[in-house]
Amino acid sequence: MSALKFCGQCNNMLYPQEDKEMRTLHYACSACEHKEVATDTCVYKRVLRKSAGEPTDVLKDAATDPTLPRTRSVRCYNCGYPEAAYFQAPTKGEQGLTLYFICCSPTCGHRWRD
Repeated sequence: MSALKFCGQCNNMLYPQEDKEMRTLHYACSACEHKEVATDTCVYKRVLRKSAGEPTDVLKDAATDPTLPRTRSVRCYNCGYPEAAYFQAPTKGEQGLTLYFICCSPTCGHRWRD
């Protein structure tokens, strides 16, 4: 799949267009009458890559989230701050839930799992 296609006559971008009668895909120029049959029927492809590790999208603002439980029974390994927010989440490749901790220090934000 090529990223962009351009008109061979006027160099404007070609846009995908469906021919409903023939049930085919064409690329058509919006400036002139040029059309060409699409060799690949894939118009757009989005590849999602997600790591199998920590749920980082959840951890962004977790230390400032007032709804998460907090504990003073653990200390941050990074800065020694005596308070951490925590939650449980499944970890890919492992059975059960993993306990995640986030340092509540405004300057640290270190995270670790138990």
